[in-house]
Amino acid sequence: MKNMTLDNVAKACGGALHLPEGGHRKEDFQEASCVVIDSRKIEPGGIFIATKGEKVDGHRFIGQVTEGGALGVVCEREEKDCPVPYILVKDSFQALKDIAEFYRRQLSVKVVGVTGSVGKTSTKEFIASVLSARYRVLKTSGNFNNEIGLPLTVLSIRQEHEIAVLEMGISDFGEMHRLSKIAKPDICVLTNIGQSHLEKLGSREGILKAKSEIFDYMNSEGYVFVNGDDDMLRHIKKKGNHEPIHFGLKPENEIFASDVFDKGLFGSQAVIHANLEVFQVEIPLPGIHMVLNALAAAGVGMQLGLTAEDVKQGIANVEAVRGRSNVLSLSDCTLIDDCYNANPGSMQAAIDLLSMASGRKVAILGDMFELGEGQEQLHGDVGAYAVKKKIDVLICTGKLSGHMYEQAVHTREAADAQEKKEIYHFAERDEMIQILPKLLKKGDTILVKASHGMEFEKVVEFLVKRDN
Repeated sequence: MKNMTLDNVAKACGGALHLPEGGHRKEDFQEASCVVIDSRKIEPGGIFIATKGEKVDGHRFIGQVTEGGALGVVCEREEKDCPVPYILVKDSFQALKDIAEFYRRQLSVKVVGVTGSVGKTSTKEFIASVLSARYRVLKTSGNFNNEIGLPLTVLSIRQEHEIAVLEMGISDFGEMHRLSKIAKPDICVLTNIGQSHLEKLGSREGILKAKSEIFDYMNSEGYVFVNGDDDMLRHIKKKGNHEPIHFGLKPENEIFASDVFDKGLFGSQAVIHANLEVFQVEIPLPGIHMVLNALAAAGVGMQLGLTAEDVKQGIANVEAVRGRSNVLSLSDCTLIDDCYNANPGSMQAAIDLLSMASGRKVAILGDMFELGEGQEQLHGDVGAYAVKKKIDVLICTGKLSGHMYEQAVHTREAADAQEKKEIYHFAERDEMIQILPKLLKKGDTILVKASHGMEFEKVVEFLVKRDN
């Protein structure tokens, strides 16, 4: 890792470097092979940052990592018998961010920062897939998009990488400012401004303000790509030395799609118009929102020198991420695994996707968190929307989802339809799982979606295991 010596790391995080008896060894001047907070991931010559979590204190594993050949340790307490140098800091998590910020400055890699209320992960996947046609790309893995995950992702960049595509997620003001300070993006992509994290951000205007902190440390010669169909993003002003580039389904955007053909759960086709090029693409992931993600990727790719053919191939090769609109064909049903997270906008998009399926449509929906004062109404709106989209079976789970259930029942009764849709409510997830086999039928298409804290991956695991 370029310039990542113990002395430089200590200076970067404002820590005090303590040496074992005998002073510096020659290996103390070498560059670290890795920087980790998980002791299981230490490599010979790596640096271990001991952090205190809610359940585990990393200081317990300092002996283990030194035996594993660690170059040094960053920690919050004195380690008098430590056989390798240690850097004493006040806050290990702050040290992690400071070290990542220092390391980012040593790199010539271009960084694409992706944020927005909905679709960050899918857009990141599309961009990485497209850019991989010509570049060696590192992308955010899993949910490593916050003030712990992003610095760890930056610290995983290596000399061979030419571009890093970083997902940047927040829930409060100031967080994106700090993430931008670490990532220093050359290209910023904003997907939309929805209704996530309203509890702290207050309104869509607050969300826009918080997300816009991504521009605080961006390259002044960099480019900004925004969803021009979003009523708030389309009004973003010039950033750095370039005007924002708009993508969307409307032809007034600089990058837009026409002739969109929806193939339901099998994805879609579209004709992309970008940089005076017009070309047809096959988008393998389902949902109209995936067309927007493909447009963002096309814009970024062509800005970085890719051809229309490169973009076309990269879009065709994109793969679904577990828990993110991942369609699984099981022996007795089709499962839409969208359980990673949820807010009102992504709930409606997932219900739209489910409504495209043939046969009986089942939505297993759970609570959405961090929505603030209007959370009851927002849950109710989702219930009403599911009924209006003719979902055959709606299974609501969780305390807040009681409002989803009540509004769904009210909407069903008001419609006075000849066919009464099935609507259920369960207070607890595990209670619902026990009853679930009695509610499902062979041939169902089943959507599973809730906020991450509901742990609906356990519902997906139950359905998959039941199929085996």
